[in-house]
Amino acid sequence: MTNPDIKIDAPRKLIDDGNHNAFTDLCSFKGKLYLTYRRCPEGHMLFSSSQIVVLVSDDGDTWDEAFVFGAAPRDVRDPHFLVFKERLFVYSGAWAIPPAGQKRTLNDHLGFAAYSDDGANWHGPQQLEGTYGHYIWRAACYNDTAYLCGRRRKGYVDGEEEKTDRTQIEGALLQSADGLVWSYCGLFTEEYGDETAFLFADDGELVALARGADAQPARICRARSPYTEWTRTDLDRNVGGPLLVQWGAHYLVGGRKSLDPQNPRTTLYWLINDQLEEIGELPSGGDNSYPGFVALDDKRALLSYYSSHEGSGSGLPPSAIYLSELHLI
Repeated sequence: MTNPDIKIDAPRKLIDDGNHNAFTDLCSFKGKLYLTYRRCPEGHMLFSSSQIVVLVSDDGDTWDEAFVFGAAPRDVRDPHFLVFKERLFVYSGAWAIPPAGQKRTLNDHLGFAAYSDDGANWHGPQQLEGTYGHYIWRAACYNDTAYLCGRRRKGYVDGEEEKTDRTQIEGALLQSADGLVWSYCGLFTEEYGDETAFLFADDGELVALARGADAQPARICRARSPYTEWTRTDLDRNVGGPLLVQWGAHYLVGGRKSLDPQNPRTTLYWLINDQLEEIGELPSGGDNSYPGFVALDDKRALLSYYSSHEGSGSGLPPSAIYLSELHLI
């Protein structure tokens, strides 16, 4: 099957308020559009001042704040949506901020969720049972079960993240019947566990795009129920903050391209036979990527991402949230 061309409209700067704004996601729920991101006045790293913001829109043009939450004294980040059993969830990883002179560790990590049945009345944040010691990321669902990415240390061996041998980091697949209480399902990666996007095919096959780390490039991981036996295919690069979605009959990938470490760019690809075909770059630089996607119809979609190229050019504030319309042609 030939993949169509994509026209990427010039993005508009949706949020530019002087904060470090980052880590986006998009979804539709009960006739409205939702966008989430992390807002922090202090920057990319770990700060208890960080908050998760949820915006709502009727048309993708005008956006209003629907809900904001934090989990002080923890740092919240990487919010992602999941629509599951007629409920909208926003999941966030939350680092414990270590005392001065000590280093962060995955073993102190905990997932949180806010949720709503109508998009207007929100509950939480509520800690996610079964996620302690896991750095949670994207989620997906199939039939009556939700699945969640959880990065963790092998054997929960204590240590400092800055000195970690990443072959000792696993990518765990967690499962839940209600979106709030989670249990172990299996390992989709046994080493170099990191940010991972999940997508279920119509027949129940689970496709995962794992970011990659150090010398290990991003990988496409595939499994069928009960999702304990995986095949893995290396890609040709790291995909930072990965997005993996199905748009019509096609698989779209987005994330940070770092082939030139001095010029990282938020980039879109088609996934074809478990390999990447580059489509184009978004205006971006410095600290950037972590795109979200929502289809408006068969030919149009919105893509969100963040970048500091028109701000600090680094992980310090300011950085902005951008929104671009995509067109299949």
